[in-house]
Amino acid sequence: MRLLFIRFSSIGDIVFTTPAIRCAKLQIPNAEIHFLTKTSMKAVTEANPYIDHFHYFNDNLSQLVDSFKEIKFDYIIDLHNNFRTFKIKKSLGVPALTYQKLSIQKLLLTKWHFNFMPKRHISDRCLDTLKTLGVVDDGKGLDHFVPKNVSLSSKEIPTAHQAGYVAFVIGASFATKKLPLEQLRQLCHLITYPIVLIGGKEDASMGDQVALVNPIKIYNACGKFNLHESALLVQQSKTVVSHDTGFLYIACAFHKKTVAIWGATSPALQVEPYYPKDLAVQDMYTNAIVPQLSCQPCSNYGTKVCPQGHFACMRHQNLSVIAQKVNAYFIS
Repeated sequence: MRLLFIRFSSIGDIVFTTPAIRCAKLQIPNAEIHFLTKTSMKAVTEANPYIDHFHYFNDNLSQLVDSFKEIKFDYIIDLHNNFRTFKIKKSLGVPALTYQKLSIQKLLLTKWHFNFMPKRHISDRCLDTLKTLGVVDDGKGLDHFVPKNVSLSSKEIPTAHQAGYVAFVIGASFATKKLPLEQLRQLCHLITYPIVLIGGKEDASMGDQVALVNPIKIYNACGKFNLHESALLVQQSKTVVSHDTGFLYIACAFHKKTVAIWGATSPALQVEPYYPKDLAVQDMYTNAIVPQLSCQPCSNYGTKVCPQGHFACMRHQNLSVIAQKVNAYFIS
């Protein structure tokens, strides 16, 4: 059976689809798995052994559709469910199984704070899309794979960090998903152990300012490593503290204990850390969230500025409690 999975972006959302991809490959006889994503997301899946063929979107939708007509898929597994995927499904005219985005429920939650979201994680709902094909959850959690030719030498990690470090993912796609600079600095001060700051080139300047708290204890890796290398930094860490961003879920795929710091988004959107079923009963993660905020979550993805102007979801975080949990996870 030839299946075309579609998820264009982003890093975290693609990682959320990996249980569905794995289970389809292993449970459907002779399954041939194709995966379509944006060219910019290539590194997220290119080492996934459960995907047989990769396809990339870069404003070439008509060309992709023409090539897909020649492949003759048995099913399209639409895990993005947007206008582009609608056009692909309509053009190909083959059976399609489509992920339920719950857009109305999310709107009610983020705009008026009526919570009608089913208590079912986004990864489980991706798996639900495949029920008619007889695919069931294997309970093994998320996947993330780094190409075998990618490695980190000891020279690339400071000596002070080679006995173990906390990976602190300071980046996020929107400002309202990130702690302000002074709170980042204070939290790093409160964490007892060596810290590696992880983020993209856009986070490098803030990382430099955070590292000034203690240049020996804090190593700013933001912008110095590509996605694969940053994933290895996460994999080799003792524990991970992160905003709601893709590397939080990569950490889950590596079975790292995590502290997730929530701002504009929240676990109520059913996107919290996700682990194999045999680890779920353990203390694998903590959600750092300001209690009893009537305005949270205010967005599915985050915004440039706080709609209310107070940014209480981040400014009122209990940094001492977060640091205590990070320190405990480091030695557990």
